[in-house]
Amino acid sequence: MFLASAAVTTPDDPPIWPALTLAAIIAAAAWVGVGLEFAIALGRWGSAALALWSLLRFFTITTNLLIALVFTGIAAGRVHFAQSWITAGLGLSILLVGIVFKLLLEGVVAVDSALGNALLHRVTPVLVPLFWLAFTPKGRLRATTPLLWVAYPVGYFAYALIRGAWGGIYPYPFMDVAAIGWGRTAINALVIGLGFTVTGFFWVWLDRILAGRRPVLIR
Repeated sequence: MFLASAAVTTPDDPPIWPALTLAAIIAAAAWVGVGLEFAIALGRWGSAALALWSLLRFFTITTNLLIALVFTGIAAGRVHFAQSWITAGLGLSILLVGIVFKLLLEGVVAVDSALGNALLHRVTPVLVPLFWLAFTPKGRLRATTPLLWVAYPVGYFAYALIRGAWGGIYPYPFMDVAAIGWGRTAINALVIGLGFTVTGFFWVWLDRILAGRRPVLIR
């Protein structure tokens, strides 16, 4: 169903073009950022499959790929992509990317592309939560929704540790078991997971506070 046909509009309904425009900007930022990183990895590995496999170690890449796909759908007018639990969950996940990079990784890990780094760690972490706040319906998140959202970073963490144990390469210093040990890695995972979950419940509280606001995309 296209956004334009999602409901019968009235003269008092807000226009949907600002939402579609921002969705297109977000999708473009994510695609370009991931594309730049892919081009660098392709030059390094000489194989598209190996380049993609190397990039999929990173939470930044997997999250921005999800954002690219979802917001491309929104920009194309597919209303089901704009559901609040999807945009809010992606906003929470990419906010985690931005915060962790700023607090734990900036100046510690090498940056291959300044533009790609800015798009993936600064632009999308700001624009995706802004999109959720401005353009999606409020009052539809459940109290248990944060427990659904946290399954994604928890699943990623397990996947990254398995990949690291198998290949000997861990994507981030705070989960490098070989360097810091299992105990420190577990503490880091607990702190990040707890912060993510608490922020998720704050998201739900904020959703209820804003429940009276009329959304732009889904009426």
